[in-house]
Amino acid sequence: MCGITGIFDTRGRREIDRAVLTRMNESQHHRGPDEGGLHVEAGVGLGHRRLSIIDLSTGQQPLYNEDKSVCVVFNGEIYNYQELIPELLALGHVFHT
Repeated sequence: MCGITGIFDTRGRREIDRAVLTRMNESQHHRGPDEGGLHVEAGVGLGHRRLSIIDLSTGQQPLYNEDKSVCVVFNGEIYNYQELIPELLALGHVFHT
């Protein structure tokens, strides 16, 4: 199972300490030894540790939408992804994996 870490300032004003988030993320190394990623912006820090089981070569996280206005760290599977793809393409989304 993967590991997810996060720091949030509900007012969105506090600078997130990348070193603290990195240490938090590394403390989850045993949950995801294959890869790790961080996203830091004002008020939000997200971390992900990955255990590669499915999508071995293209499962890097955090994940972003086209203009990087949305960021997500995720652990799980979307079983109806084939049904969702045409809907999302019709809305103008672009897939990279």
